[in-house]
Amino acid sequence: MTEAAELPPAPEQAREVFGDRFADAVRYAELLAEAGVQRGLIGPREVPRLWERHLLNCAVLSEAVPEGVTVCDVGSGAGLPGIPLALVRDDLNITLLEPLLRRTNFLTEVVELLGLDHVTVVRGRAEEVLGKLPPVHVVTARAVAPLDRLAAWGIPLLRPYGEMLALKGDTAEEELKAAATALSKLGAVETSILHVGEGVVDPLSTVVRVEVGESPGGVRFAAKRAKAARTGRARRRR
Repeated sequence: MTEAAELPPAPEQAREVFGDRFADAVRYAELLAEAGVQRGLIGPREVPRLWERHLLNCAVLSEAVPEGVTVCDVGSGAGLPGIPLALVRDDLNITLLEPLLRRTNFLTEVVELLGLDHVTVVRGRAEEVLGKLPPVHVVTARAVAPLDRLAAWGIPLLRPYGEMLALKGDTAEEELKAAATALSKLGAVETSILHVGEGVVDPLSTVVRVEVGESPGGVRFAAKRAKAARTGRARRRR
């Protein structure tokens, strides 16, 4: 049996980034290294690099998120980037959207343990909750799917003039070019690549930003949202 990898001490940057929530960030890292590995949410090889590659890499996404907005973290998995973002930004109203029960159970436990009152866990796929969840200002995602597929799931959840922020690696520019036609059909009006985390992570975290106009997801999704809203109102009247 392979010996469990040991979680390294938190780097000094973590104290600066998480501030008053540093102790909670440490507890979250411990949960990922223990229960997260035991439940198959992260691989044991990721434990030695949890801080740099995962927690800090996700926390610096906050640099790109406006103040006081609603956020939906699509395919949240073990809570990345949603939980690190919640730890550094209590001004945000965050929904962690995840289809798998074992992951939503873990997320619910973490949210309750860390007292993240501004975070809600929802079990479901993006296409299933369309029209059931209120549209959000920002959709976030990390390591969920190639950009064209991710956009098809995430963009329809946005409110008009919202934005999707996807943490990507070295393939960001290639994915953005390959997804250009799909993004246009989904109502994207502006795309860009951001590099965040100066002085915190090396290399910097790469974020693909997709901004939408007045019809997130395009005409087809606007009709689908309207139909879902009508169905919801009819059910409430019964």
